[in-house]
Parts: sequence; C-alpha cells; structure tokens
Amino acid sequence: MSMLDQINSPKDLKKIPRKELPMLAREIRQLIVDVVSKTGGHLASNLGVVELTIALHYVFDVPNDKIIWDVGHQAYTHKLLTGRKNRFHTLRQHSGISGFPKITESPYDAFTTGHSSTSISAGLGIASAKLLKKESSKVIAVIGDGSMTAGLAFEGLNQGGDIQKDMIVILNDNDLSIGPNVGALSSLLSRTFSAGYLQDLKKEIGEFLRSLPKIGQDAYHYAKRAEESFKAFVTPGMLFEAFNFEYFGPIKGHRLNHLIDILINIKNIDGPVLLHVSTQKGKGYAPAEKNPVYFHGVGSFEVKTGDKVSSKRSPLTYTEIFGKTMIELAEKDDRIVAVTAAMPEGTGLVEFSEKFPDRFFDVGIAEQHGVTFAAGLAIEGIKPVVAIYSTFLQRAYDQVLHDVCLESLPVTFAIDRGGIVGEDGPTHHGLFDLSYLRTLPNIVVMAPKDENELRRMLLTAINHPGPAAFRYPRGAGANVTIDQHIEPIPIGKGEVLTNGKDLLILAIGTTVLEALEAYQILLEKHIDATVVNCRFVKPLDAELICNLAKEIPYILTIEENLRQGGFGSAVLELLHDDGINNLQIKRLGIHDTFVEHGPSNLLRKKYGIDAQAIVSAAELMKNNAS
Repeated sequence: MSMLDQINSPKDLKKIPRKELPMLAREIRQLIVDVVSKTGGHLASNLGVVELTIALHYVFDVPNDKIIWDVGHQAYTHKLLTGRKNRFHTLRQHSGISGFPKITESPYDAFTTGHSSTSISAGLGIASAKLLKKESSKVIAVIGDGSMTAGLAFEGLNQGGDIQKDMIVILNDNDLSIGPNVGALSSLLSRTFSAGYLQDLKKEIGEFLRSLPKIGQDAYHYAKRAEESFKAFVTPGMLFEAFNFEYFGPIKGHRLNHLIDILINIKNIDGPVLLHVSTQKGKGYAPAEKNPVYFHGVGSFEVKTGDKVSSKRSPLTYTEIFGKTMIELAEKDDRIVAVTAAMPEGTGLVEFSEKFPDRFFDVGIAEQHGVTFAAGLAIEGIKPVVAIYSTFLQRAYDQVLHDVCLESLPVTFAIDRGGIVGEDGPTHHGLFDLSYLRTLPNIVVMAPKDENELRRMLLTAINHPGPAAFRYPRGAGANVTIDQHIEPIPIGKGEVLTNGKDLLILAIGTTVLEALEAYQILLEKHIDATVVNCRFVKPLDAELICNLAKEIPYILTIEENLRQGGFGSAVLELLHDDGINNLQIKRLGIHDTFVEHGPSNLLRKKYGIDAQAIVSAAELMKNNAS
C-alpha cells in the first residue's frame, strides 16, 4: 500500500513520521502528473507547493484552522490530503472535483477561489470574525508572488497590519532566485527570529528600553532601527514590516523538516505574520521545470516526454488570430499598443511583445490599473488595445465605466474567453460581459461569428473614436477563409444570412454558426427561417431588426451569455420601445445560474444554447402558433 493510500484526512497525515514525508511528496507528485496528463489542468504551480502543503497540514488543524489558497490553482495536493484522492481522477471533469478550492465541495476548502489576490482580504475577514466569536484557531493565506502585483493584495496587507488581527500570510515565491549564502543566512534568521522565546524577549527589551527615563524612547527607536537595517540587508522584508507584519524569510520551500519547524514557531506568534517561501514551479517533473509557463495550464500530454497528446491539426484559435492581426495592424499604425494583465501567452501577444517591445505593456495582475493606464494612453492619442479574459475584465468594471466610457475615450477591449470556457468552471466562464458592458453609455459592444470577422472587428474597434469592445471564445476558430485585406464593419450593422418567412433567428457571436446549423435541420422540418448575424449588441441594427420583426412575428434570440441584461434583453427593449407588438419571442441563453465545469459542448447542450436547442424552440413555437 502506498503512503498516500493511508491518508484520508490531515489527521492521518500527522501520524506519518517526518522522515517519511519526502517519500509522500514523491508519491503526490507522481499522482498529480499522471492525472493532469489525462485531464489537463494547472501542473507547474501545483508541483511547486507539494512540500509546503504537506507542512501546512502537518502543523495546523484544518478545517478548524483555515487555509486559503490564492487563485486556487495550487490546491491539488491540498485536495489529495483532505479526503479527495479517490475522486482525484475526476479532476475538472463534468460532475467531478473542481480544479479550484470550492466551499461546497469540501469543509476543508475555506474559501471559493479562481481569481487572483483575494486570499489576504478573505483571510483577514475570517480572522476578524473568529476574534468576534472568541475562537482561537489560525487563519493562513497562501499567495503567490504573481498575485502580489495586484492592488487588492496590498489593500488586505494594509488593513491587516493596521488592525493587527492574528493571521499568517505565506508568500509563495516561485520566481525569485535567492543566492545560497543569502538564503542560508535568511533561513537561519527566520528560524531564530521566529522562535517564541525570542519574540517574547524582543518585546520585553522594547518595553524595558521605553521605560528608561529621558533616553529610553530614543534608545528603543535606535535598537529598532538597527534591527530593521540588519534584516533589510539580508531579506526583502522591509516592505512587509512597513505594513506591520512580522516578516520571516525567504526560506527554501522544498525542505520539509525546515518548513515544519518554522511553521511550528510562527504558529504561536500573535498578530499578523508574513512568511516568505521560495519554491520552484514544476518541481520534480523535468518537462515542467524546464517550461513552467507551458505547464502552468496544460491540456493532455505524454507523461514520459511532456509532449502534447497528438491530434489532427486544428484550425488556428481565435486567440492566435487576434495576436497575428494585432501585429499586422501595428505594422501599419505605430499608435497601436497592446496592454495585458499578466497574460501575454493567454491572450496571444507574445509575438507582438517581441516585435514591438516598446509598444507592449504587461501591467501584472492589475486589471483595474491596466484599464485606467490605457485611458491615459488614449488621452495622448495612442490607440491602446486591452487584451483580457472576460472573467478578469469584471474586476475592472468601474474603471471601464468611469475612466474610459465617461469621457468616451478610444480604448479597445479585446475580450478573450467570452462564453463557456469548459473545465475551469464558474470562476472562469465569460458569461456576463455582454450584460455588464451594454449598460454603459458610449461603448460599442460586438461579437464575431468567426475568426475572419474577429479581424474586421479589431480594425473596427481601433478605428472607432470612442470605447469599443469585442468578445470572442476560447479555442479553435471555424476554419473559414481569411480575407487578406481587412475591411472594417459599419458600426451597428448586422447581416442577413438566410431568408425565410416562418421564423426570425437573431444570433450573436459564435451562436450564429449554431443558428446556421439549426437552419438546415429546420428546413427538413418545413420551417423556413431568416437567420441574422447581428454582430452588435450595442448599438443594435434597429432598422434591420424592427423591419424583419414586422414581417416575421416569431422570433428566437440566442447568445452564449446570461439572459438577464444580455443580447436578447436588448432586442426585447428595442422592439418594445419601437411599439412592435403581437410577437412571440423566445430568448435562448444561460438562465440565472453559475455554470459548472465540464466540456464546452456538453455544457452548451445542457444549458440550451446549441443548434438542437434552437430547433426544439422553433418547433415549440410552430406548434403553439398552430
């Protein structure tokens, strides 16, 4: 029996002798690699925190103590140690376990996460609540160095140091290289300074110095400055000390005995503590160590080589088409720049950044800053394109509204991963952007039916003198012919793709292709439909839609977006305001819910936004009419 087979909860972990824990770490790494090679997932970050996770569960009493995993794409070992190893093979599969911590999945998951930099704020809230309830358990927030680029993390640090609540922040630094000598000295200092008796001694000396007549306060401040100067020389901890956190580190994050010792020491320190741990992404799996960016979020791969599982050649993805088109347009217009929030690979801008390094801005995980930064660029006549995932643009809603739309600044929003994204689940589906953007004055909102239209919309947005956004899906394009010369689209103009007298199908984005597939099926059922590629959610093609609605009173709208406030709602408002009555209208879209993780095609079928759903709705309307 393997060591991992003996662990069904952290209580079982604590029974294992320390000397055997490295063997457990090897077993966990092997299992994570084996499962992720089949299911896909976040590999490199999870391999980097195996020892840290083991140490945390070895020292703390979860779920009484709370561990909050920032972003959550580093929680696979946590899941394995908290009763989910028998279901781990279902990772990210429909009806299987989530790729992120989820409160409803396990009592060991203290906070549902998926977006970056929330752990300190959430942990501080939990710690404050525990104090109010007179509970003495610990709260630990584990945050990566990338997540520390977000302002939200520093907002949490700022309040945490101010109100001095009892919590531990662990900075998992998997990018910083620390020299052996500095690391060894820092390690010694951290273990020494974290010992409980030395912390008490430091406080006692401080109180004694302050009590001395006349010179006491000066002596105290001199001693404090001397200590801080010394620590600043050997550690980067002064930043966190400025937030009134007791800082320890950086320490090596793959030495289990060492990690356990220091966690035992800092466990008993009152007030806010920050432990700086240095880890290696992809640790223990050579391909992931060599290329941690590729193995950050990876599909199926061959374990032996790390190579992607071979498949037939797929069409270029929407993301790839966007990246290539950005280069094509930027070569002709030196005012075009790209802005992204720590996602140059995910948004297809790596080649752009290499070709135009002075015109590429990665602002880190700081979506709010990125949008306002782009507004500043636009004021000076630059043409910024903010490339960002739909789910992450949500974090900058106020900046889009206040800093861009209010003054109608010409900022382009290229919104990747619009719609259902699959196995990453509810924290990552881009099902809200059509709704939250179309409510804003001055902005143009578009969605292309295919990759060729994406190219046209990018040029349309860049040429528009105000804010413009276009959203496109994850994955391969429709493999349509790409026009060599890019023609912009007249703002607010849709296109009629088929002409029929029985039904009007108004579609937006990739649902247009579903509508065309449904059209062919409906012809066989003697239902002749007019299919319109509406292209624009805002402004709608009012003339086209209203004229067609007067001729064809049976209308279906379809969108890969939440129904409330989305494209279908916009059509309803338009027809009502124009006084067009006696219509039968059916809106297809995501009902009032959060969509779980699973294969995209399965989810589209389940939530009724595929071709068959259009056919079924059309047949029902026909039966009701007769």
